[in-house]
Amino acid sequence: MEIAYWIVAGLLAAFYLYAGGKKVAQSKERLAPMMGWVDTVPMGAVRAVGAVEILGAAGLVLPPLTGTAPALAIFAALGFLVLQILATALHLSRGETKETGLNVTLIALAGVAAWLATTW
Repeated sequence: MEIAYWIVAGLLAAFYLYAGGKKVAQSKERLAPMMGWVDTVPMGAVRAVGAVEILGAAGLVLPPLTGTAPALAIFAALGFLVLQILATALHLSRGETKETGLNVTLIALAGVAAWLATTW
């Protein structure tokens, strides 16, 4: 179970570090072609989502790695679960049904990570 957690958590952390880093560092013009929703959301909110993604990635990896408050990994995974449910709702409200495949995959991975974090 521990190895499975590290595989799932590593994949999620890598994805969210990349996605969050882009949201924090890039301009609205550079983000818009790949994330159409940034045109309808204030840039401060986009940057906040990016910061939450980066902190969540750290929360998946650092607490179990250091042995300090490993329960935080469960909360990080559950936070990603909520984040992706909200992202799916945003896409659906914009009529972007085709874009929800990645969200559904990330919801499943976050759920698995939360479950695995509770088992060991």
